[in-house]
Amino acid sequence: MDLLNALVALSNFVVIPGLAYGSQLALGALGVTLIYGILRFSNFAHGDTMAFGAMVTILFTWLFQSMGISFGVLPTALLALPFGIGGTILLALLTDRTVYRFYREQKAKPVIFVMVSLGVMFMMNGLVRFIIGPGDQRFADGERFIIKARTFKQMTGLNEGLAIKTTQGITVITAIIVVAVLFWFLNKTRTGKSMRAYSDNEDLALLSGINPERVVMYTWMIVAALATIAGVLYGLDKSFKPFTYFQLLLPIFASAIVGGLGNPLGAIAGGFIIAFSEVTITYAWKKVLNYSLPDSLAPDGLVQLLSTDYKFAVSFAILIVVLLFKPTGLFKGKAV
Repeated sequence: MDLLNALVALSNFVVIPGLAYGSQLALGALGVTLIYGILRFSNFAHGDTMAFGAMVTILFTWLFQSMGISFGVLPTALLALPFGIGGTILLALLTDRTVYRFYREQKAKPVIFVMVSLGVMFMMNGLVRFIIGPGDQRFADGERFIIKARTFKQMTGLNEGLAIKTTQGITVITAIIVVAVLFWFLNKTRTGKSMRAYSDNEDLALLSGINPERVVMYTWMIVAALATIAGVLYGLDKSFKPFTYFQLLLPIFASAIVGGLGNPLGAIAGGFIIAFSEVTITYAWKKVLNYSLPDSLAPDGLVQLLSTDYKFAVSFAILIVVLLFKPTGLFKGKAV
């Protein structure tokens, strides 16, 4: 019985949050890796693109709520998500047309694009803060839990109750669907194949008659959609605060680099590696160990390697180790 309680506690505080957070990071890292693989630069504005997409979705969510429109047990934000994606696509295409295109025509070096993306990042960050404010914004509604801890305890008779939030379930299911659609698009459609060809060899792709501007446009559209979905899922699961998305840039880049920059499969694997590393290292293991060890060996302290305040330090440490010993990442992407 104690072992079952330990497993439930582990699922509650490590496995389920890790899966949800890993899904959010994987979707974010996919956007970063597509930009790096196809447009050949590290887009530091990606975190704030996520924030912008989430903000537009929140504004439409509030509009729907004020009109009495809801999605039943599911969050109304899912109804507003297509509008958020549309708004972010427009912003991404406008930014590319007015900013990045000039440097692309100048054949600027990747480091110039990185510096430009930093400028775009600060502009987007300011825009989001100006429109929605710098504070926490909660927009989740509908049924909060798929399984409630109290109900689980009554059903099983265990001391530990398993609680699965609706947002956690939605995050994992949405991530699976989005990844499946993205891989189908890249591997089966003509546009997807042209994007992969452009990524593999730009000169050969141009000789084959592939229109580079069309590839760039589709890349930004896909990245904007991925950023919005990741941003909304993170906001639903935690809460929306513009500065949090700026901080998320580190674990997202760490995920992309650990998996292998430019490799979509690597981005997904890296997202879950970073998420579970952060969760396991910052989790206080006392409860799980109390259930699984004899009373004589039960710990008195929290058995927490790092405080949750230092969770981003975990991403940074993993990032440094990977850059030092395997700069192409686990799935042999492009070296940084």
